[in-house]
Amino acid sequence: MPLTPFLTMFGRLLLVALVILALCAGLFSGVNAVRERDWKEQQAAPLMDWLAVAPHPLTSYPWLNGLYNLTLLSDAPVELTAVEEERLAYGHVVAANDGLGVHVRRLAGSGDIIDVTFRDLYRDVGEATALIALTHLNQLLPQDRLSGMESLGNELGVDIQPVTDDGPAPEAATLERLVERGLAYVQRESSEAAQVYLRLNDGTVVQMQLREPFHPLAWPVVLLVFSLAAGIAGVFLFLLLSGVDRNLRAVESVAVRISRGELEARVDTRRGPLVRRLGKSFNGMAEHIQRLVEVQREMIHAVSHELRTPVARIRFGVQMIEDCPDEASMSKQLTGIDGDIQELDELIDEILTYARLEQGGPIMNFQEASVPDIVRQVVEEQQRLRPNMAFQAEFVGDSESWGLSDIEPRYIHRALQNLVGNAGRYAAGQIRVRCQFDAQTCRVDVEDDGPGIPESDWEKVFTAFSRLDDSRTRTSGGYGLGLSIVRRILYWHGGQAFVTRSPDLGGAAFSLVWPRCQAED
Repeated sequence: MPLTPFLTMFGRLLLVALVILALCAGLFSGVNAVRERDWKEQQAAPLMDWLAVAPHPLTSYPWLNGLYNLTLLSDAPVELTAVEEERLAYGHVVAANDGLGVHVRRLAGSGDIIDVTFRDLYRDVGEATALIALTHLNQLLPQDRLSGMESLGNELGVDIQPVTDDGPAPEAATLERLVERGLAYVQRESSEAAQVYLRLNDGTVVQMQLREPFHPLAWPVVLLVFSLAAGIAGVFLFLLLSGVDRNLRAVESVAVRISRGELEARVDTRRGPLVRRLGKSFNGMAEHIQRLVEVQREMIHAVSHELRTPVARIRFGVQMIEDCPDEASMSKQLTGIDGDIQELDELIDEILTYARLEQGGPIMNFQEASVPDIVRQVVEEQQRLRPNMAFQAEFVGDSESWGLSDIEPRYIHRALQNLVGNAGRYAAGQIRVRCQFDAQTCRVDVEDDGPGIPESDWEKVFTAFSRLDDSRTRTSGGYGLGLSIVRRILYWHGGQAFVTRSPDLGGAAFSLVWPRCQAED
Protein backbone atom coordinates (compact mmCIF):
# COMPACT_ATOMS: atom_id res chain seq x y z
CA MET A 1 0.00 0.00 0.00
CA PRO A 2 1.40 3.48 -0.84
CA LEU A 3 2.59 5.53 2.12
CA THR A 4 0.53 8.67 1.41
CA PRO A 5 -2.96 7.04 1.54
CA PHE A 6 -1.87 5.07 4.60
CA LEU A 7 -0.71 8.19 6.45
CA THR A 8 -3.87 10.03 5.41
CA MET A 9 -6.13 7.27 6.70
CA PHE A 10 -4.02 6.83 9.84
CA GLY A 11 -4.20 10.58 10.53
CA ARG A 12 -7.97 10.58 10.16
CA LEU A 13 -8.36 7.59 12.44
CA LEU A 14 -6.04 9.17 15.01
CA LEU A 15 -7.98 12.44 14.86
CA VAL A 16 -11.28 10.62 15.30
CA ALA A 17 -9.83 8.62 18.21
CA LEU A 18 -8.66 11.83 19.89
CA VAL A 19 -12.04 13.48 19.34
CA ILE A 20 -13.84 10.42 20.75
CA LEU A 21 -11.46 10.33 23.73
CA ALA A 22 -11.88 14.05 24.44
CA LEU A 23 -15.67 13.99 24.12
CA CYS A 24 -16.02 10.82 26.18
CA ALA A 25 -13.72 12.21 28.88
CA GLY A 26 -15.69 15.46 28.93
CA LEU A 27 -19.01 13.65 29.04
CA PHE A 28 -17.80 11.25 31.74
CA SER A 29 -16.44 14.10 33.84
CA GLY A 30 -19.50 16.29 33.39
CA VAL A 31 -22.06 13.58 34.06
CA ASN A 32 -20.17 12.33 37.11
CA ALA A 33 -19.82 15.86 38.45
CA VAL A 34 -23.60 16.21 38.38
CA ARG A 35 -24.11 12.70 39.72
CA GLU A 36 -21.60 13.18 42.53
CA ARG A 37 -23.16 16.45 43.64
CA ASP A 38 -26.61 14.89 43.61
CA TRP A 39 -25.28 11.85 45.49
CA LYS A 40 -23.69 14.05 48.14
CA GLU A 41 -26.94 15.92 48.68
CA GLN A 42 -28.94 12.69 48.82
CA GLN A 43 -26.38 11.12 51.17
CA ALA A 44 -26.52 14.04 53.62
CA ALA A 45 -30.26 14.75 53.25
CA PRO A 46 -31.54 12.45 56.07
CA LEU A 47 -29.00 13.85 58.57
CA MET A 48 -29.67 17.46 57.56
CA ASP A 49 -33.43 16.91 57.67
CA TRP A 50 -33.03 15.54 61.20
CA LEU A 51 -31.00 18.59 62.28
CA ALA A 52 -33.42 20.97 60.55
CA VAL A 53 -36.36 19.82 62.73
CA ALA A 54 -34.29 19.57 65.90
CA PRO A 55 -35.22 22.45 68.29
CA HIS A 56 -31.65 23.32 69.27
CA PRO A 57 -29.10 21.21 67.31
CA LEU A 58 -26.09 22.95 68.77
CA THR A 59 -27.37 22.30 72.29
CA SER A 60 -28.68 18.81 71.60
CA TYR A 61 -25.56 17.69 69.78
CA PRO A 62 -22.70 19.89 70.99
CA TRP A 63 -20.08 17.55 69.53
CA LEU A 64 -21.26 18.36 65.98
CA ASN A 65 -19.64 21.79 66.10
CA GLY A 66 -16.30 20.44 67.18
CA LEU A 67 -16.22 17.53 64.77
CA TYR A 68 -17.93 18.95 61.70
CA ASN A 69 -18.02 22.70 62.26
CA LEU A 70 -21.82 22.89 62.59
CA THR A 71 -22.97 26.51 62.42
CA LEU A 72 -26.26 28.37 62.07
CA LEU A 73 -26.06 31.05 59.39
CA SER A 74 -28.66 33.43 60.68
CA ASP A 75 -26.76 36.69 60.75
CA ALA A 76 -23.41 35.64 59.27
CA PRO A 77 -23.03 36.58 55.60
CA VAL A 78 -23.04 33.64 53.20
CA GLU A 79 -22.67 33.67 49.41
CA LEU A 80 -25.49 31.78 47.73
CA THR A 81 -26.57 31.73 44.14
CA ALA A 82 -30.15 32.38 43.18
CA VAL A 83 -30.63 28.69 42.42
CA GLU A 84 -29.23 27.67 45.83
CA GLU A 85 -31.47 30.16 47.63
CA GLU A 86 -34.49 28.84 45.74
CA ARG A 87 -33.59 25.23 46.52
CA LEU A 88 -33.05 26.00 50.20
CA ALA A 89 -36.42 27.72 50.28
CA TYR A 90 -38.00 24.48 48.99
CA GLY A 91 -36.32 22.47 51.77
CA HIS A 92 -33.61 20.91 49.61
CA VAL A 93 -30.11 20.13 50.75
CA VAL A 94 -27.37 22.06 48.95
CA ALA A 95 -23.75 20.76 48.76
CA ALA A 96 -20.76 22.82 47.65
CA ASN A 97 -17.04 22.01 47.63
CA ASP A 98 -14.32 24.28 48.96
CA GLY A 99 -10.76 23.91 50.19
CA LEU A 100 -11.84 22.58 53.61
CA GLY A 101 -14.19 19.90 52.31
CA VAL A 102 -17.87 19.73 51.42
CA HIS A 103 -20.25 22.37 52.77
CA VAL A 104 -23.75 20.96 53.24
CA ARG A 105 -26.54 23.46 53.93
CA ARG A 106 -30.20 23.08 54.85
CA LEU A 107 -32.83 25.62 55.85
CA ALA A 108 -34.02 24.93 59.42
CA GLY A 109 -37.52 25.42 60.74
CA SER A 110 -36.38 28.49 62.63
CA GLY A 111 -35.35 30.17 59.39
CA ASP A 112 -31.62 29.73 59.97
CA ILE A 113 -29.39 27.97 57.51
CA ILE A 114 -27.63 24.93 58.96
CA ASP A 115 -24.09 24.64 57.58
CA VAL A 116 -21.98 21.53 58.18
CA THR A 117 -18.52 20.87 56.76
CA PHE A 118 -17.49 17.27 56.01
CA ARG A 119 -13.94 16.41 54.97
CA ASP A 120 -14.92 12.90 53.83
CA LEU A 121 -18.62 13.18 53.25
CA TYR A 122 -19.44 9.48 53.12
CA ARG A 123 -17.57 8.56 56.29
CA ASP A 124 -18.33 11.74 58.19
CA VAL A 125 -22.07 11.58 57.45
CA GLY A 126 -22.07 7.92 58.50
CA GLU A 127 -20.27 8.60 61.77
CA ALA A 128 -22.38 11.70 62.54
CA THR A 129 -25.54 9.71 61.88
CA ALA A 130 -24.22 6.91 64.11
CA LEU A 131 -23.46 9.35 66.96
CA ILE A 132 -26.98 10.78 66.77
CA ALA A 133 -28.44 7.25 66.76
CA LEU A 134 -26.17 6.32 69.68
CA THR A 135 -27.33 9.36 71.68
CA HIS A 136 -31.01 8.52 71.24
CA LEU A 137 -30.66 4.76 71.69
CA ASN A 138 -28.92 5.30 75.04
CA GLN A 139 -31.96 7.26 76.18
CA LEU A 140 -34.37 4.39 75.44
CA LEU A 141 -35.31 1.53 77.66
CA PRO A 142 -34.07 -1.92 76.54
CA GLN A 143 -37.58 -3.05 75.66
CA ASP A 144 -38.08 0.03 73.44
CA ARG A 145 -34.81 -0.18 71.53
CA LEU A 146 -35.99 -2.40 68.67
CA SER A 147 -38.81 -0.05 67.76
CA GLY A 148 -36.49 2.88 68.39
CA MET A 149 -33.90 1.39 66.01
CA GLU A 150 -36.50 0.98 63.32
CA SER A 151 -37.81 4.51 63.80
CA LEU A 152 -34.33 6.06 63.84
CA GLY A 153 -33.30 4.03 60.81
CA ASN A 154 -36.28 5.28 58.83
CA GLU A 155 -35.62 8.88 59.84
CA LEU A 156 -31.87 8.81 59.24
CA GLY A 157 -31.96 6.68 56.07
CA VAL A 158 -29.95 3.74 57.47
CA ASP A 159 -30.56 0.21 58.63
CA ILE A 160 -29.97 -0.29 62.36
CA GLN A 161 -29.92 -3.81 63.78
CA PRO A 162 -28.61 -5.29 67.05
CA VAL A 163 -25.65 -7.63 66.85
CA THR A 164 -26.78 -11.03 68.14
CA ASP A 165 -24.98 -14.20 68.97
CA ASP A 166 -26.47 -15.88 65.88
CA GLY A 167 -25.02 -13.29 63.47
CA PRO A 168 -21.40 -12.67 62.47
CA ALA A 169 -19.34 -11.15 65.27
CA PRO A 170 -17.24 -8.02 64.70
CA GLU A 171 -13.53 -8.47 64.23
CA ALA A 172 -11.08 -7.95 67.07
CA ALA A 173 -9.88 -4.58 65.77
CA THR A 174 -13.48 -3.41 65.49
CA LEU A 175 -14.17 -4.45 69.09
CA GLU A 176 -11.10 -2.54 70.27
CA ARG A 177 -12.32 0.65 68.59
CA LEU A 178 -15.75 0.06 70.12
CA VAL A 179 -14.23 -0.12 73.58
CA GLU A 180 -12.17 3.04 73.00
CA ARG A 181 -14.71 5.27 71.22
CA GLY A 182 -18.03 3.47 71.46
CA LEU A 183 -18.12 3.62 67.65
CA ALA A 184 -16.27 1.72 64.92
CA TYR A 185 -16.43 2.56 61.20
CA VAL A 186 -15.78 -0.44 58.93
CA GLN A 187 -15.43 -0.36 55.12
CA ARG A 188 -13.50 -3.23 53.54
CA GLU A 189 -13.54 -1.85 49.96
CA SER A 190 -14.04 1.72 48.78
CA SER A 191 -16.75 0.50 46.41
CA GLU A 192 -18.67 -1.37 49.13
CA ALA A 193 -21.20 0.02 51.62
CA ALA A 194 -19.76 0.71 55.07
CA GLN A 195 -21.01 -0.45 58.47
CA VAL A 196 -20.80 1.43 61.73
CA TYR A 197 -20.81 -0.53 65.00
CA LEU A 198 -22.20 1.20 68.11
CA ARG A 199 -21.73 0.20 71.75
CA LEU A 200 -24.55 1.33 74.00
CA ASN A 201 -24.15 2.20 77.66
CA ASP A 202 -25.24 -1.25 78.79
CA GLY A 203 -22.75 -2.95 76.47
CA THR A 204 -25.19 -3.82 73.70
CA VAL A 205 -23.58 -3.71 70.24
CA VAL A 206 -25.61 -2.30 67.36
CA GLN A 207 -24.75 -2.42 63.66
CA MET A 208 -25.75 0.42 61.35
CA GLN A 209 -25.63 -0.31 57.58
CA LEU A 210 -24.93 2.75 55.44
CA ARG A 211 -26.10 3.30 51.90
CA GLU A 212 -23.94 2.59 48.86
CA PRO A 213 -20.99 4.95 48.21
CA PHE A 214 -20.63 6.91 44.99
CA HIS A 215 -19.74 4.74 41.96
CA PRO A 216 -18.24 6.78 39.09
CA LEU A 217 -18.31 3.71 36.78
CA ALA A 218 -22.02 3.01 37.17
CA TRP A 219 -23.42 1.07 34.23
CA PRO A 220 -25.69 3.92 32.99
CA VAL A 221 -22.64 6.21 32.74
CA VAL A 222 -20.56 3.54 31.02
CA LEU A 223 -23.44 2.83 28.63
CA LEU A 224 -23.83 6.55 27.89
CA VAL A 225 -20.10 7.03 27.20
CA PHE A 226 -19.99 3.87 25.09
CA SER A 227 -23.04 5.04 23.12
CA LEU A 228 -21.36 8.39 22.46
CA ALA A 229 -18.13 6.72 21.32
CA ALA A 230 -20.02 4.24 19.15
CA GLY A 231 -22.11 7.05 17.69
CA ILE A 232 -19.10 9.18 16.75
CA ALA A 233 -17.27 6.15 15.35
CA GLY A 234 -20.41 5.18 13.45
CA VAL A 235 -20.77 8.67 11.95
CA PHE A 236 -17.10 8.70 10.90
CA LEU A 237 -17.36 5.20 9.44
CA PHE A 238 -20.56 6.17 7.63
CA LEU A 239 -18.90 9.25 6.12
CA LEU A 240 -15.83 7.23 5.16
CA LEU A 241 -17.80 4.40 3.61
CA SER A 242 -20.15 6.87 1.93
CA GLY A 243 -17.19 8.41 0.13
CA VAL A 244 -15.85 4.99 -0.83
CA ASP A 245 -19.34 3.89 -1.89
CA ARG A 246 -19.76 6.98 -4.09
CA ASN A 247 -16.42 6.30 -5.75
CA LEU A 248 -17.22 2.62 -6.23
CA ARG A 249 -20.62 3.53 -7.65
CA ALA A 250 -18.86 5.83 -10.10
CA VAL A 251 -16.64 2.93 -11.17
CA GLU A 252 -19.73 0.70 -11.37
CA SER A 253 -21.55 3.21 -13.57
CA VAL A 254 -18.59 3.36 -15.94
CA ALA A 255 -18.53 -0.46 -16.06
CA VAL A 256 -22.25 -0.47 -16.92
CA ARG A 257 -21.66 2.09 -19.67
CA ILE A 258 -18.84 0.00 -21.12
CA SER A 259 -21.06 -3.09 -21.04
CA ARG A 260 -23.63 -1.12 -23.06
CA GLY A 261 -21.06 -0.41 -25.76
CA GLU A 262 -19.73 3.00 -24.64
CA LEU A 263 -16.10 1.90 -24.82
CA GLU A 264 -14.80 5.45 -24.45
CA ALA A 265 -16.24 5.78 -20.90
CA ARG A 266 -13.55 6.34 -18.24
CA VAL A 267 -13.39 6.72 -14.45
CA ASP A 268 -12.54 10.14 -13.03
CA THR A 269 -9.35 9.39 -11.08
CA ARG A 270 -9.53 12.70 -9.16
CA ARG A 271 -12.37 11.55 -6.92
CA GLY A 272 -10.30 10.28 -3.99
CA PRO A 273 -7.03 8.58 -3.00
CA LEU A 274 -8.73 5.32 -1.96
CA VAL A 275 -10.13 4.73 -5.45
CA ARG A 276 -7.47 6.50 -7.51
CA ARG A 277 -5.40 3.36 -8.08
CA LEU A 278 -8.53 1.32 -8.83
CA GLY A 279 -9.68 3.99 -11.26
CA LYS A 280 -6.32 4.07 -13.04
CA SER A 281 -6.25 0.28 -13.32
CA PHE A 282 -9.86 0.24 -14.50
CA ASN A 283 -9.15 2.91 -17.12
CA GLY A 284 -6.13 0.94 -18.30
CA MET A 285 -8.29 -2.15 -18.59
CA ALA A 286 -10.98 -0.18 -20.44
CA GLU A 287 -8.43 1.23 -22.88
CA HIS A 288 -7.03 -2.25 -23.45
CA ILE A 289 -10.51 -3.67 -24.04
CA GLN A 290 -11.36 -0.82 -26.40
CA ARG A 291 -8.17 -1.38 -28.34
CA LEU A 292 -8.78 -5.14 -28.48
CA VAL A 293 -12.29 -4.61 -29.79
CA GLU A 294 -11.02 -2.19 -32.41
CA VAL A 295 -8.23 -4.59 -33.36
CA GLN A 296 -10.73 -7.43 -33.58
CA ARG A 297 -12.96 -5.40 -35.87
CA GLU A 298 -10.00 -4.44 -38.04
CA MET A 299 -8.79 -8.05 -38.14
CA ILE A 300 -12.20 -9.40 -39.10
CA HIS A 301 -12.49 -6.84 -41.88
CA ALA A 302 -8.92 -7.25 -43.07
CA VAL A 303 -8.79 -11.05 -42.79
CA SER A 304 -11.97 -11.42 -44.81
CA HIS A 305 -10.41 -9.21 -47.46
CA GLU A 306 -7.00 -10.92 -47.38
CA LEU A 307 -8.44 -14.43 -47.52
CA ARG A 308 -10.72 -13.67 -50.39
CA THR A 309 -7.97 -13.33 -53.02
CA PRO A 310 -6.06 -16.64 -52.44
CA VAL A 311 -9.31 -18.55 -51.94
CA ALA A 312 -10.64 -17.18 -55.22
CA ARG A 313 -7.41 -18.17 -56.96
CA ILE A 314 -7.60 -21.69 -55.50
CA ARG A 315 -11.21 -22.03 -56.64
CA PHE A 316 -10.26 -20.81 -60.10
CA GLY A 317 -7.28 -23.20 -60.21
CA VAL A 318 -9.49 -26.16 -59.26
CA GLN A 319 -11.90 -25.29 -62.04
CA MET A 320 -9.06 -24.95 -64.49
CA ILE A 321 -7.72 -28.43 -63.61
CA GLU A 322 -10.85 -29.97 -65.13
CA ASP A 323 -10.10 -28.29 -68.46
CA CYS A 324 -6.36 -28.97 -68.58
CA PRO A 325 -5.47 -30.62 -71.91
CA ASP A 326 -2.20 -32.20 -70.75
CA GLU A 327 -0.06 -33.05 -67.73
CA ALA A 328 2.04 -29.90 -68.05
CA SER A 329 -0.96 -27.60 -67.73
CA MET A 330 -2.31 -29.60 -64.79
CA SER A 331 1.09 -29.45 -63.05
CA LYS A 332 1.18 -25.69 -63.56
CA GLN A 333 -2.27 -25.28 -61.99
CA LEU A 334 -1.35 -27.54 -59.06
CA THR A 335 1.81 -25.55 -58.49
CA GLY A 336 -0.28 -22.34 -58.42
CA ILE A 337 -2.74 -23.90 -55.98
CA ASP A 338 0.15 -25.02 -53.76
CA GLY A 339 1.53 -21.47 -53.77
CA ASP A 340 -1.86 -20.10 -52.84
CA ILE A 341 -2.12 -22.60 -49.99
CA GLN A 342 1.37 -21.57 -48.82
CA GLU A 343 0.24 -17.95 -48.92
CA LEU A 344 -2.81 -18.81 -46.81
CA ASP A 345 -0.60 -20.66 -44.33
CA GLU A 346 1.73 -17.66 -44.00
CA LEU A 347 -1.22 -15.31 -43.59
CA ILE A 348 -2.74 -17.46 -40.83
CA ASP A 349 0.62 -17.60 -39.07
CA GLU A 350 0.92 -13.81 -39.21
CA ILE A 351 -2.63 -13.36 -37.93
CA LEU A 352 -2.14 -15.79 -35.03
CA THR A 353 1.16 -14.15 -34.05
CA TYR A 354 -0.40 -10.69 -34.13
CA ALA A 355 -3.44 -11.83 -32.16
CA ARG A 356 -1.26 -13.51 -29.54
CA LEU A 357 0.75 -10.32 -29.09
CA GLU A 358 -2.31 -8.11 -28.94
CA GLN A 359 -4.69 -9.96 -26.65
CA GLY A 360 -3.23 -9.61 -23.18
CA GLY A 361 0.33 -10.38 -24.14
CA PRO A 362 2.18 -13.63 -24.65
CA ILE A 363 4.03 -15.54 -21.98
CA MET A 364 7.46 -13.93 -22.15
CA ASN A 365 10.28 -16.21 -21.06
CA PHE A 366 12.93 -13.54 -20.62
CA GLN A 367 16.47 -14.81 -20.53
CA GLU A 368 19.91 -13.35 -20.91
CA ALA A 369 20.85 -13.82 -24.55
CA SER A 370 23.32 -12.32 -27.01
CA VAL A 371 21.65 -9.78 -29.27
CA PRO A 372 24.70 -9.55 -31.62
CA ASP A 373 24.43 -13.29 -32.29
CA ILE A 374 20.74 -12.90 -33.20
CA VAL A 375 21.54 -9.93 -35.45
CA ARG A 376 24.26 -11.88 -37.28
CA GLN A 377 21.95 -14.90 -37.65
CA VAL A 378 19.18 -12.79 -39.18
CA VAL A 379 21.61 -11.04 -41.53
CA GLU A 380 23.06 -14.37 -42.69
CA GLU A 381 19.57 -15.82 -43.28
CA GLN A 382 18.47 -12.86 -45.35
CA GLN A 383 21.77 -12.81 -47.28
CA ARG A 384 21.17 -16.40 -48.34
CA LEU A 385 17.63 -15.58 -49.43
CA ARG A 386 18.72 -12.47 -51.38
CA PRO A 387 22.29 -13.01 -52.57
CA ASN A 388 22.09 -10.00 -54.88
CA MET A 389 21.64 -7.67 -51.89
CA ALA A 390 24.44 -6.40 -49.62
CA PHE A 391 23.54 -7.01 -45.96
CA GLN A 392 25.85 -5.55 -43.34
CA ALA A 393 25.86 -5.81 -39.52
CA GLU A 394 27.60 -2.91 -37.80
CA PHE A 395 28.35 -2.57 -34.08
CA VAL A 396 29.10 0.90 -32.76
CA GLY A 397 31.88 1.34 -30.17
CA ASP A 398 31.99 -1.37 -27.50
CA SER A 399 28.47 -2.61 -28.22
CA GLU A 400 29.75 -6.16 -28.46
CA SER A 401 30.71 -6.13 -24.75
CA TRP A 402 27.16 -5.05 -23.81
CA GLY A 403 25.49 -7.53 -26.15
CA LEU A 404 23.87 -9.66 -23.44
CA SER A 405 20.29 -8.54 -22.76
CA ASP A 406 17.15 -9.80 -21.01
CA ILE A 407 15.01 -10.76 -24.01
CA GLU A 408 12.72 -13.39 -25.42
CA PRO A 409 15.05 -14.61 -28.20
CA ARG A 410 12.24 -16.01 -30.40
CA TYR A 411 10.39 -12.71 -30.55
CA ILE A 412 13.46 -10.48 -30.95
CA HIS A 413 14.55 -12.75 -33.81
CA ARG A 414 11.10 -12.43 -35.35
CA ALA A 415 11.14 -8.62 -35.04
CA LEU A 416 14.59 -8.31 -36.63
CA GLN A 417 13.65 -10.83 -39.32
CA ASN A 418 10.57 -8.79 -40.25
CA LEU A 419 12.53 -5.53 -40.46
CA VAL A 420 15.53 -6.92 -42.34
CA GLY A 421 13.22 -8.89 -44.66
CA ASN A 422 11.18 -5.76 -45.42
CA ALA A 423 14.38 -3.82 -46.08
CA GLY A 424 15.53 -6.55 -48.47
CA ARG A 425 12.27 -6.31 -50.44
CA TYR A 426 12.35 -2.54 -50.87
CA ALA A 427 16.10 -1.72 -50.96
CA ALA A 428 17.94 -0.95 -54.14
CA GLY A 429 20.94 -3.02 -53.12
CA GLN A 430 22.25 -2.18 -49.65
CA ILE A 431 20.86 -2.95 -46.17
CA ARG A 432 22.66 -2.03 -42.95
CA VAL A 433 21.85 -3.27 -39.44
CA ARG A 434 23.46 -0.83 -36.99
CA CYS A 435 23.65 -1.83 -33.30
CA GLN A 436 24.33 0.44 -30.31
CA PHE A 437 24.35 -1.25 -26.90
CA ASP A 438 25.27 0.19 -23.50
CA ALA A 439 24.64 -0.60 -19.83
CA GLN A 440 21.04 0.65 -19.96
CA THR A 441 19.57 0.24 -23.43
CA CYS A 442 19.82 -1.75 -26.63
CA ARG A 443 19.22 -0.07 -29.98
CA VAL A 444 19.09 -1.68 -33.42
CA ASP A 445 18.62 0.43 -36.57
CA VAL A 446 17.72 -1.30 -39.85
CA GLU A 447 18.40 1.04 -42.79
CA ASP A 448 18.11 0.57 -46.55
CA ASP A 449 18.75 2.56 -49.71
CA GLY A 450 15.22 2.19 -51.06
CA PRO A 451 12.63 4.88 -51.73
CA GLY A 452 11.89 5.30 -48.03
CA ILE A 453 8.58 6.16 -46.36
CA PRO A 454 6.92 9.60 -46.41
CA GLU A 455 6.97 11.29 -43.01
CA SER A 456 3.18 11.53 -43.00
CA ASP A 457 2.99 7.72 -43.06
CA TRP A 458 5.56 6.98 -40.34
CA GLU A 459 2.88 5.98 -37.84
CA LYS A 460 0.51 4.46 -40.36
CA VAL A 461 2.97 1.71 -41.34
CA PHE A 462 2.68 0.22 -37.83
CA THR A 463 -1.11 -0.13 -38.12
CA ALA A 464 -2.33 -3.66 -38.69
CA PHE A 465 -3.18 -4.57 -42.31
CA SER A 466 -2.07 -1.17 -43.57
CA ARG A 467 0.05 -1.03 -46.74
CA LEU A 468 1.18 2.03 -48.59
CA ASP A 469 0.24 2.52 -52.18
CA ASP A 470 3.25 4.55 -53.31
CA SER A 471 6.77 3.21 -52.89
CA ARG A 472 5.78 0.13 -50.88
CA THR A 473 3.10 -1.45 -53.04
CA ARG A 474 1.19 -4.68 -52.88
CA THR A 475 3.44 -6.12 -55.54
CA SER A 476 6.21 -6.44 -52.96
CA GLY A 477 4.16 -8.93 -50.94
CA GLY A 478 3.24 -9.01 -47.29
CA TYR A 479 -0.03 -8.65 -45.43
CA GLY A 480 0.43 -5.44 -43.48
CA LEU A 481 1.03 -7.26 -40.18
CA GLY A 482 4.81 -7.46 -39.98
CA LEU A 483 5.45 -4.00 -38.57
CA SER A 484 2.50 -4.27 -36.20
CA ILE A 485 4.01 -7.46 -34.84
CA VAL A 486 7.38 -5.72 -34.46
CA ARG A 487 5.88 -2.87 -32.45
CA ARG A 488 3.98 -5.24 -30.14
CA ILE A 489 7.10 -7.35 -29.55
CA LEU A 490 8.99 -4.22 -28.51
CA TYR A 491 6.04 -3.15 -26.35
CA TRP A 492 6.19 -6.39 -24.35
CA HIS A 493 9.94 -5.87 -23.98
CA GLY A 494 9.30 -2.42 -22.50
CA GLY A 495 10.67 -0.67 -25.58
CA GLN A 496 9.59 1.18 -28.70
CA ALA A 497 9.71 0.78 -32.47
CA PHE A 498 9.68 3.78 -34.81
CA VAL A 499 10.67 4.74 -38.34
CA THR A 500 12.62 7.68 -39.76
CA ARG A 501 14.75 8.33 -42.87
CA SER A 502 18.29 7.02 -43.07
CA PRO A 503 20.73 9.94 -43.17
CA ASP A 504 23.41 7.86 -44.95
CA LEU A 505 21.53 5.48 -47.26
CA GLY A 506 18.53 7.70 -47.94
CA GLY A 507 15.88 5.03 -47.50
CA ALA A 508 13.79 3.98 -44.51
CA ALA A 509 15.42 3.57 -41.08
CA PHE A 510 13.50 1.39 -38.62
CA SER A 511 14.74 1.62 -35.00
CA LEU A 512 14.17 -0.78 -32.11
CA VAL A 513 14.98 0.47 -28.59
CA TRP A 514 14.44 -1.52 -25.38
CA PRO A 515 15.94 -1.69 -21.86
CA ARG A 516 18.92 -3.98 -21.58
CA CYS A 517 17.69 -5.39 -18.24
CA GLN A 518 14.00 -6.10 -17.67
CA ALA A 519 12.26 -5.04 -14.45
CA GLU A 520 11.59 -7.77 -11.88
CA ASP A 521 7.79 -7.54 -12.33
